[in-house]
Amino acid sequence: MPNAAKSRKNRFILSLVGGFMLFSGAVVAKTDLEEGKDLAFNRKKGNCLACHAISGGALPGNIGPSLENMKARFSDKSRLRAQIWDASEINPNSVMIPFGKHRVLSEQEIDKVTTFIHS
Repeated sequence: MPNAAKSRKNRFILSLVGGFMLFSGAVVAKTDLEEGKDLAFNRKKGNCLACHAISGGALPGNIGPSLENMKARFSDKSRLRAQIWDASEINPNSVMIPFGKHRVLSEQEIDKVTTFIHS
């Protein structure tokens, strides 16, 4: 095979492989809901399971209420986010960690946990 034809064939194969890698990367990327679940269940980050029972979570705590049917309890998602940010703003006697105020979680992480818990 002449060099020019071989070169075109190689470029074509590389473009196919590159396109496949880009496509497969998009498929593998996690949604905010999945990332929120990972954060909520992560014992070193959100650690929601230390105090709350959550569907699909192992070894839940019982210090706080169960986090089931949260859309009914928090029809306004921003109220739930405020609760996660700093529960003492709503209830000064809350024992819940102020995840936002104390920068345990970033703004984006709080958004993702809120999306997961609200689902």
